[in-house]
Amino acid sequence: MKNKVQLIGNVGNDPEIKTLDSGKKLAHLSIATNEKYTNDKGEKVEQTEWHRVTAWGKTAEIIEKYVVKGKEIAVEGKLTHRSYDDKNGEKRYVTEVVVNEILLLSK
Repeated sequence: MKNKVQLIGNVGNDPEIKTLDSGKKLAHLSIATNEKYTNDKGEKVEQTEWHRVTAWGKTAEIIEKYVVKGKEIAVEGKLTHRSYDDKNGEKRYVTEVVVNEILLLSK
């Protein structure tokens, strides 16, 4: 079994880029995927899902240079889950795709 996710969608926000003390880059962004179908009543329905995406190193550098809000991209990576305590001490849970490959699709 392998943990592998592939998404093709539009970037929902300009990527947030951080440079760590080590000099390594980290990118956070969201991708919207759309599914269109006809429901039982014959109505056309479009459903949008939002995905939190994280990239490190060279992939983050590519995102920093070429990816902006609205751009269509394809990503491949693994699905991860983590938790942290926010500034109020409340536990927060995050599910995200950690990207290892990116393909720029639109101009």
